[in-house]
Amino acid sequence: MRTHGWGGDVPVDDDEAVARILAATRTCIDRNPTSTGVADVARELQVTRQTVYRYFKGTEELLEATAMDAVGDLLTRVSAGLAGITEPDAAVVRGLVLVMAELSAQSYVGLVLNGDHLTMTRLGGVTSDIAYGFARSIVGRMDVDWAARGFTDADVDVVIEILLRTLQSLIVDHGRGRSTEELGRFLDRWTGASIRAMGDTA
Repeated sequence: MRTHGWGGDVPVDDDEAVARILAATRTCIDRNPTSTGVADVARELQVTRQTVYRYFKGTEELLEATAMDAVGDLLTRVSAGLAGITEPDAAVVRGLVLVMAELSAQSYVGLVLNGDHLTMTRLGGVTSDIAYGFARSIVGRMDVDWAARGFTDADVDVVIEILLRTLQSLIVDHGRGRSTEELGRFLDRWTGASIRAMGDTA
């Protein structure tokens, strides 16, 4: 690791350097969420852009890493909002509504999925292995006894894919400006109905 810059307080190792870069990125996003880039983060840290590039290839990778760093807190809030919901369809619909609300309000995760930054590669990432792991964690934290409801492990995998592909669609088009209540009713007729149909045949 290079030893110059960092405002005279050099990180002890690469892990600390990455953590400080992500923290500086969050600070820059808080200050100006629409145009944060490598140069802004470098200025915040008092390092050269080359120092940031040593850890991240560019702005897109930096924003994605910042978003992933914030996913844990998002997951905790979503899980809290799902507490006590035991019906599979209601839990999935509520989970989708909560995630969409988080993406709208949460500048770190939501920023990389808004219209200004959305790319086909990133949109495809909504159904990537990492995204599946995220969705599986949400489903796993639901107060739903999937087995007792007749869902096999394979059925739960289908539920996860339905959740992710619904989320993917909502990211592309937020749904005609629906309110939270309207979105919930719409998703109940669309995604909720699919989950209910699975339960009927499981």
